[in-house]
Amino acid sequence: MNHIKTYAYDHTPIRFDFKQTIERFFVEEIPLYAPTGTGNYLILKIRKTDMSTWKLITVLAKATGLQERDIGYAGLKDKNATTIQYISLPKKAERELNKNITTEKIEILERNYNKAPIKIGQLKGNRFSIILHSINEKDAKFFNTTAKKMQVDGIPNYYGYQRFGEDSRSYLQGKEIALSGKKLKGSKEKLLVSAYQSYLYNKWLASRVKLSTIITSNKADAAAKKLNYPLELVNVLAKQPQLFKLFLGDVMMPYPYGKLTFVKEMQQNAQAFKQKKISPTGLLCGDNAQRAKSDARHLEEEYDDSELSALKGDRRFAWIWPKEVETSYNKETRKLTVEFYLPKGSYATTFLEEIGKFSLKESK
Repeated sequence: MNHIKTYAYDHTPIRFDFKQTIERFFVEEIPLYAPTGTGNYLILKIRKTDMSTWKLITVLAKATGLQERDIGYAGLKDKNATTIQYISLPKKAERELNKNITTEKIEILERNYNKAPIKIGQLKGNRFSIILHSINEKDAKFFNTTAKKMQVDGIPNYYGYQRFGEDSRSYLQGKEIALSGKKLKGSKEKLLVSAYQSYLYNKWLASRVKLSTIITSNKADAAAKKLNYPLELVNVLAKQPQLFKLFLGDVMMPYPYGKLTFVKEMQQNAQAFKQKKISPTGLLCGDNAQRAKSDARHLEEEYDDSELSALKGDRRFAWIWPKEVETSYNKETRKLTVEFYLPKGSYATTFLEEIGKFSLKESK
């Protein structure tokens, strides 16, 4: 998977040791809104270790006698981490829950009530705390400055390696299923097809980051030659103040959410993008997806599979801004603790890879 990744920043790589374990990787969901305190749904704030969200739902269904589909969650959280997430259950299941929940891997931190269940995607973002090992003091300082710079200038919003399965090739199965024309069976097939969507999106994003870096790191005529673009287009793109260059017809969205619009006036949109008011989006091809127009469509087409209709299509922010970045370094143990917030659907590993400039999957 890593071969298609293009980094947006040109600093020297930073070495550190990353492992996603329950002692080194912490994540907490930030809900979209607070529960009302009354209603027919029990809202649980749960800390879990060494357990995926799917497994958590299975355990809760078993303890309460509910169907898995009656248990609401906002996002999927990894097994190899200590995570805090919110779950909703019909209130009537509370007695059974109290009686039958016994595992140490699940701790209920808070209980509340709400009029509606939690639906997938109903979260603002996630707050991470990650401990990196074997990093020297100079690199730890450089890591901090680089992370803070990215807080200002943003990063490409790649899907993390976790999306593509153990062998990084689950998207190939997904492609086969997607193009077979059959209706999808169960969540496993859905996951495989969405890995294929994500793979195409990552390839598109890598290509756009690459052409943006060619423009920022070369003189206009050299960039025009490398990209085989007219010089006047390169001059217009080079004037844009941000790293990721916008083209006519790019699909933009107010940041962090809002309604899609198209780029009609590049310079004006580039200013708003620089100010974090709007951000470009990439295509997740599928049924009913909004495609880009004009020049941006030309750049997107190669990474679009118009035969994929088994899943709904969507757009995903191509560029995001980490927030609340803090680091603390321990000289004796050579450990760096990194804390930051990312909007929903973004991967902590993608942020760390952009700083370190190496694939975290290989260092396992």
